[in-house]
Amino acid sequence: MGTVLRGGTVVGGGEYRADVRIDGPAIAAIGQGIAQSGDRIIEVDGCYLLPGGIDPHTHFDLDIGTTVTADDFASGTKAALAGGTTTIIDFATQAKGGTLQAALSAWQAKAAAKCFTDYGFHMAITDFNDRIACEMGELVAQGVTSFKLYMAYKHNLQVDDSVIFRTLRHSHGIGALIGFHCENGDVIDTLVQEAIKAGQTSPRYHALTRPAAAEAEAIHRVISLAEMAGAPLYIVHLSCAGAVDAVLAAKARGVRVYAETCPQYLLLDDACYEAAGFEAAKYVMSPPLRTKPDQEALWNSLRTGLLDTVATDHCSFNFHGQKELGQHDFSKIPNGGPGVEHRLALLYTYGVLPGRITLQQLVDYTATNAAKLFGLFPRKGIIAPGSDADIVVWNPKHSATILAASQTQRVDYTPYEGWHQQGQAEYVFLRGCLAAQSGKPCGEPRGEYLRRNPFPDRRENDG
Repeated sequence: MGTVLRGGTVVGGGEYRADVRIDGPAIAAIGQGIAQSGDRIIEVDGCYLLPGGIDPHTHFDLDIGTTVTADDFASGTKAALAGGTTTIIDFATQAKGGTLQAALSAWQAKAAAKCFTDYGFHMAITDFNDRIACEMGELVAQGVTSFKLYMAYKHNLQVDDSVIFRTLRHSHGIGALIGFHCENGDVIDTLVQEAIKAGQTSPRYHALTRPAAAEAEAIHRVISLAEMAGAPLYIVHLSCAGAVDAVLAAKARGVRVYAETCPQYLLLDDACYEAAGFEAAKYVMSPPLRTKPDQEALWNSLRTGLLDTVATDHCSFNFHGQKELGQHDFSKIPNGGPGVEHRLALLYTYGVLPGRITLQQLVDYTATNAAKLFGLFPRKGIIAPGSDADIVVWNPKHSATILAASQTQRVDYTPYEGWHQQGQAEYVFLRGCLAAQSGKPCGEPRGEYLRRNPFPDRRENDG
């Protein structure tokens, strides 16, 4: 017995009205009159059928030394499901002097039997040598096919240009894609120390000590290093117009650079840092929020297809008790904010409805492109026979207000408190099982760990 979603509009490779039949964990058929005897019929007239969202940038159960994120893999993936995301890719992080395998094992233990979505891991490298180079190839063989390097967080995660160049050069031969947090950590560290010495300790100085130029410079630099290494690269949470210009110029000359932005950079701006009292701490994240012209540059990049994905960088800390660790020193405020639950709703409400992006682009940026970049396509990221039955039935008529009090995310605030939301994930299927309904998860955790395919040369696949 299968399940037939009848009367909806499938989005992907165009928009067309069709029924979708699910049989077991996979999509069995798409068309008209495809129901079989005994099938369960769900009427979805007036709704869009979207591939389950893929969020390729989350941080669940992240220990930063002074505290641990409010959302672990259970609460974080439950919130993802509520909003229409069926796959997340989190970051396992190598300990200084440690092995990549030890890091992967530690993160697998954090996630095991807890995830409500399917999940995979990128591997963040903090210490590179010949042994780690060998381990990179071993991890690719185990299905961890993407890595991350930080150009920021001096004295902690930051690596130097030599490591960046050597890692990029090595990645190309083993089928790996390297992602980068692009900010000039040396400059930022100097500005932070100067601000603290001058008594400038309120949250607004987080943004002032991480200028947009520090991001744009790092992106220019890492693109140049990737060109010299002859390797593709992926830039995470791109936030400013200068960064957009760097990516545009690189793509124009044939560099295989892929870039992600996040809803917070599309919808929130640096006026948030003028909030009274300590409220601005809610918006302490890296990179920080930028200006309205930066927002417009990002929206234009999505409209024209310059950017590739919209992730969330979900890294939640409670305002009370966690963000307050930096009440007298902005540099001690845990960096990050929540967002995994509201990504699709925000992009639909403030992107699709005003005509900034199309429904097809919504699907591309929240599912299909991430599946292609990170070795999951066509199993994920598309509604097609044989693909996993990860399907979001999106009801465009639903109207709501985003409130921390009613969210699934286990954090005491949302940056979008009081914002209007149009549309809702009415039904969410994960590998054929109903996993959420009316914006609320249902059932037990059934997420599976995903072994991902090596990164291909997409110059031949993008045509």
